[in-house]
Amino acid sequence: MHMSAPLPQGVTVSGRVTREFAQVLTPEALAFVAKLHRQFEPRRQELLARRAARQKEFDAGALPAFLPSTREVREGAWRIAPQPKDMLDRRVEITGPTDRKMVINALNCGASTFMADFEDANCPTWHNMIDGQINLRDAVRRSISLEAGGKRYELAEKTAVLIPRPRGWHLDEKHVAIDGEPVSGGIFDFALFFFHNARELLERGSGPYFYLPKLESHLEARLWNDIFIASQQELQVPQGSIKATALIETVVAAFEMDEILYELRSHSGGLNIGRWDYIFSCIKKFRANKNFCLADRSQVTMTAPFMRAYALLLVKTCHKRGAPAMGGMAAQIPIKHDPAASEAALEKVRQDKLREVTDGCDGTWVAHPALVPVAKAVFDQHMPQPNQYERQRPDVNVSAADLLNFQPEKPITEAGLRNNISVGIQYLGAWLAGNGCVPVFNLMEDAATAEISRSQIWQWIRSPKGVLEDGRKVTVELFRKILGEELGRVKASGAEGKLDEAAALFEKLTADDTYVEFLTLPAYRLID
Repeated sequence: MHMSAPLPQGVTVSGRVTREFAQVLTPEALAFVAKLHRQFEPRRQELLARRAARQKEFDAGALPAFLPSTREVREGAWRIAPQPKDMLDRRVEITGPTDRKMVINALNCGASTFMADFEDANCPTWHNMIDGQINLRDAVRRSISLEAGGKRYELAEKTAVLIPRPRGWHLDEKHVAIDGEPVSGGIFDFALFFFHNARELLERGSGPYFYLPKLESHLEARLWNDIFIASQQELQVPQGSIKATALIETVVAAFEMDEILYELRSHSGGLNIGRWDYIFSCIKKFRANKNFCLADRSQVTMTAPFMRAYALLLVKTCHKRGAPAMGGMAAQIPIKHDPAASEAALEKVRQDKLREVTDGCDGTWVAHPALVPVAKAVFDQHMPQPNQYERQRPDVNVSAADLLNFQPEKPITEAGLRNNISVGIQYLGAWLAGNGCVPVFNLMEDAATAEISRSQIWQWIRSPKGVLEDGRKVTVELFRKILGEELGRVKASGAEGKLDEAAALFEKLTADDTYVEFLTLPAYRLID
């Protein structure tokens, strides 16, 4: 341990604290974490209990609806606070984890912003979480560089705007306890970044901007907003300095988009179409509903009825409130040594971005620097101005039934089943080895796609509609047989990571009749 001063009362740190880590884990910063924990942890636990209670209602056949109690919010004429100057044009946002090389490359790649991810694109080892905070601290101060592979990496003169994403409400930081309780991963990630960088960012003409993942209700957004108010007050940062973009990546949040913007209105940076987690959320929420079943993952695109309704409603809702509407992730990556396949992948990206910009999105996400110019060219052509807030979409009228129109149901194929298993093994194998952002089958995968993979198989096994197109029922036995075959194939391909442990965890999560809400919860117990 290299703590330079005693820890604040009630705070314990079980992770290794090097001399460098101690620069971030200062007693003052940890006292700030502890203050937020003590004030807000009871509400986090209440909201997590509310999630569980609502899931029981869905298991019994209930479906979400627009809330009667918040009709006045939906029908009111309010707007969110204006956006800061450096957040008005977000046409291309790149996403990725917070390792030093990624941070430098992402900030330099020509994107408008960099969503620096402490969540789904990151494996939350103690080293990754604290090293990420150090890297972002240095990036804010423009003092970040790296010597690697005989090359020197350092920041260009003009760089992307930094937007960190803390962990979701369901995740703890197991290495830090306050009064004997593990601290919320989201509070921990937010508090350390805000404590060390908020004033510095404001002095440099930017601000403390964040992405908020996996919200399930406006009450969860209200909790974040109250944390923002308390944090700005505690550190004497002007109220409203924080801008937070909420990802709409749960089906229940899609019914509360107005309300989420309203709760965050002084601190809102708009909403984002979090497409992969959204599909996972639909499978998870309606896993016990005998009428629900989705086709192979490859068939569930943004043109599927429920995905189309959700995306258009998000654009309409945001622009009604003067808020940015951010498009979703293009997971494709360039394919080396195959120009034809690489161009086909880039064309998919172009068509995806063309749909988004013509729908009215104000920007979009990519997962690889090579996709930045591709996405930017589409937005530059169709959105020469900084954003499209004025585009109101009165033609869009989305009902609850539209959001719940889950198609396609078919085909479910052996190839789709095998792909889910292979992706699950490869992603989890890398994750357990400390890497949360992994190229698999020429797509950049994060935790959301592994969640879709295992949840879809879990549901196919238990749904009467989980039948392959050749007539075979998807069963635990069939799953286990193919799991063994795919593990062999993955090993033979030379894939790296803890593959045997990954296959064992994937098997347990999928074969057990008790559904695990997030695979990262049991997986977190297996890493340092």
